[in-house]
Amino acid sequence: MDKIKIIGGKPLNGKVEVSGAKNAALPILISSLLADGPCRFSRVPRLQDIRTTLKLLGHLGVSVNAHLDQNQVELHADHIHTLDAPYDLVKTMRASVVVLGPLLARFGRAKVSLPGGCAIGARPIGFHLAGLEKLGAEIQLEGGYVIASAKRLRGNRVAFEFPSVGATENLLMASVLAEGETILENCAKEPEVVDLAKTLKAMGAQIEGEGTETIHVQGKTSLVGCDHEIMGDRIEAGTFLAAGFASGGNVRVDGLNPDYIESLLVKFEEAGAKITRGDGFIGLQSLGRPKAVDMTTQPYPGFPTDMQAQFMAVMAVAEGASLISETIFENRFMHVSELARLGADIAIRGNTAIVKGQKSLRGAPIMATDLRASASLIIAGLCAQGETVIDRIYHLDRGYERVEEKIQQLGGSIERVR
Repeated sequence: MDKIKIIGGKPLNGKVEVSGAKNAALPILISSLLADGPCRFSRVPRLQDIRTTLKLLGHLGVSVNAHLDQNQVELHADHIHTLDAPYDLVKTMRASVVVLGPLLARFGRAKVSLPGGCAIGARPIGFHLAGLEKLGAEIQLEGGYVIASAKRLRGNRVAFEFPSVGATENLLMASVLAEGETILENCAKEPEVVDLAKTLKAMGAQIEGEGTETIHVQGKTSLVGCDHEIMGDRIEAGTFLAAGFASGGNVRVDGLNPDYIESLLVKFEEAGAKITRGDGFIGLQSLGRPKAVDMTTQPYPGFPTDMQAQFMAVMAVAEGASLISETIFENRFMHVSELARLGADIAIRGNTAIVKGQKSLRGAPIMATDLRASASLIIAGLCAQGETVIDRIYHLDRGYERVEEKIQQLGGSIERVR
């Protein structure tokens, strides 16, 4: 099993290009199920979750022509031969449940395994199912599977109890082929949702309001193939900026609209960093040790939960004490015990972590528990004196493309070892 070895204590400096966004690419690849014609996607990140999604689509009968070494994928859903998404393919990636909406909308039936447990807490799909029932789907739960059917979905008003990204994406894809108008309320506003809507529009879908809390969709009888470039990964960008800040360096990330992580950039500025926002790039210059600031995760445009662990790693070496509150997932502090092994002083009180910044951390063997925790441990390891070895980095490979190579570009001493 691979591990990451880091020799810390050296500031990161330089420029790095972010990959395509995993959280945008997954539903966009799945949206090819809606199209009558080939869909060509560029800037697709070379990640394990992408490979899993392509395997699932291939199982359903989609023609998959992937060149991930070139970040190119072509998909053609003209010969679907099964509408069943089995547990063996769904269990490793919860995002795969969004095949439910497209299959149901285009083919009138879907049988999708309920996803397995999630390390960072429950991600109920009740919002997905309630919304599809509003569109006229008949849904049964049998043997761990969702079995849904509808002759044709019918447009309706769907109000989400919570602005769930997955539910918004699932209902958006279901409604583009529904009869009549669908109004989705209390929608997720994330840029990844907007990127999905942009893809669907390129297929011929009629959508208005993406990026706001209310999305209007006028259903079509069919969609066509399209070409689309995946947006840049805002979480990857935030991770590299956090690593540069925590290590006392000067880092620039290219390939992302700065507006997508404005809530994070504001927090970095509060903590003492100098931020430069440009056309498709963000620069961060450390002006000394970070200052402790409080933070609470919120749905977009608030502070992203996917950056909470990385921000905590910055606060672990900040001057003063900070409060970090997690409001999205109930079990997303598993990285705390591993950060403590590096010398971080963090106490948990319910959904809040009290972080007392330390002047320095020290290297140690540690273990990753989930995707974003992996990134936080790398940041902490880059700040720590001596050697840090991170085990179970297969989590990292689910969401970061060539992360050790990119950190090496910034001057970090990091390598993947057996």
